[in-house]
Formats: sequence, structure tokens, C-alpha cells
Amino acid sequence: MLIKKPADIRPSEITSQSNYCNRRDFLRAGAIAGGSLLGANALGAVVPDARRAKLADVRASEFSTDETPNSYEDITTYNNYYEFGTGKADPFENAQDFEPRPWTITVDGHAEKKGTFDFDDFIKPFDLEERIYRMRCVEAWSMVIPWVGISLAEVVKHFKPTSKAKYVAFETLNDRSRMPGLRRRSLDWPYREGLTIAEATNPLAILAVGLYGEVLPNQNGAPIRLVVPWKYGFKGIKGIVRMRFTERQPDCSWNMAQPREYGFYANVNPDVDHPRWSQARERRIGAGLFASKQPTLMFNGYGEQVAHLYKDLDLRRNY
Repeated sequence: MLIKKPADIRPSEITSQSNYCNRRDFLRAGAIAGGSLLGANALGAVVPDARRAKLADVRASEFSTDETPNSYEDITTYNNYYEFGTGKADPFENAQDFEPRPWTITVDGHAEKKGTFDFDDFIKPFDLEERIYRMRCVEAWSMVIPWVGISLAEVVKHFKPTSKAKYVAFETLNDRSRMPGLRRRSLDWPYREGLTIAEATNPLAILAVGLYGEVLPNQNGAPIRLVVPWKYGFKGIKGIVRMRFTERQPDCSWNMAQPREYGFYANVNPDVDHPRWSQARERRIGAGLFASKQPTLMFNGYGEQVAHLYKDLDLRRNY
């Protein structure tokens, strides 16, 4: 089988935004029409191991935005993934030879079901959904990304956390031989992130395994990463190898490195500036350097779905 790397792919071979939006409308209509025929988990998630392979049996999600997605090039060449370098282009350039399969994910902590699972077995009980989400980076830029993933809430439910579990902690692969960025002391490796159980079981959170209807590229976190659209991008941990249910708030990489700048909650909040830049406005990637910035939306525009999670918190102190 001939597998083309991104550098070999002509622009004409990349799905256009207009064609993809038409495809999304078709999927959504099909999901509505076929809802009575397919029960939950009727198909189960299947992710091929070939790069840029098409994902089958993907359902359209009711949570998608109607905004136009960024291009495939935007999404896959402008990334934060320090395991492959600190520059925005480094992950695309340095992750091409990374092999994300075979892959295992360890689930441990306060849960009834625990163990180390092969990637295919880990995702198999769940359905693949396409969710087009607004995504916001802490450096005041944003994208709209058509993710394909599985519901994190369903994953949490599947592993049956006990009453002691108040948080879900995640870890990234820590392999210096395969991830050149780990040879630098940019952060205290491995990369770690965490959510409260309430956040992890909110319907918006997913574990992404693809984008634009295809297998997730290496530079975007293959084979599996976290997507929490109401939070800043650094909460979206990539290359997940461990999921742990904890009683205490877990350590998180950026909060450990710069606690004054990066809080545990990391909700998009235009009223709380980063110490080095304003969060009040943002620029859409791909719009050009001279494009006007747009106002930043509280919770990245997902307040209706998530504001209740923080009703008792001072969001200026719990940032």
C-alpha cells in the first residue's frame, strides 16, 4: 500500500472547506434519518493504522458549531506539541517518522475497571462522532477544527470510577528516542494534564482520534488526544498513554512550570489577562496577519453547556 506523507500531498488532494461542510451536512442528515436504525454502540470505534486513512461509520454530532472549519493545512502545520519541538512548525516537521501504533493506554486509580489496554480495545466500545469545535490557544489565536472522537463521558462511565475519584489525570508518552523535544528541559516530562470528574463527564469533552474525517496526524496528537473546547489549548494533552482516577487534584505540566500564568482550570476567560498578553480578543489562524481580531467569548462560546460547572468558583482566582 502506498502511504503518502503530508509533504507529498498536493493541495488539490486536500478536502476543501466547502466540500467538507457539504459532507458534514450530509452526515448530519444521515444521522437523523438513521437514528432509529442504529442503537448506541452498534458499530463501535475502528481506527485504521495507515496515515490519512478515512474513518468509517462517523456520526455527526449535535454539538458542532456552524462556523467554517480551518483548512487541513492550517490545522496540521501550526501546532503546540513540545515533545516534538517548541516552534509552531516543529511538530509537523519532526513528527513525520513517529509511529503511533502499536499503542497501549493504562487506566488506573480509583476505578472498578483497570488495566493496560491495546488502543483498538480501548476505543472499541464507543462510537465515533464528528464534532466541529472552536478551539482557543492561550496566545490569542484560534481555529475551528472538525475533530473525530469518542465521548470522554462515555469512557469515564465505562471504567466505573469509585466515589473517591474526584479528578481524571492524563499522561503523554515519554520516549526520548521517538520524541526529540523530550531531550530538552522545556517542561518536567512526561506531559501531564487533568480535569475534574464533572468536567470530564460534560458532554462536550472528547478523546479525539481523527480530524477532517481522517486518522489523527502525528503532529496533532496521534493516536489519541484530549479535546476540551471551552478551555485553552494547553489542556488538550496529546499522545495519551495513561488515564488515572484520583482523589486529589493532579499535577499539570504548565501549572507546575508557570503557576502564575497557567491555572488548573484554564477556562477561556476574556476578563482575565495572561500576565504577558490580553485575552480579550483573538485572531483566527489563516485569516492573515492584518485581519481584524474578534472578541473572545467566555468559555470560548460554550457557556450554555459548561458555566454551571463553575458557579461556585471565583474564575479570576481559579484560572
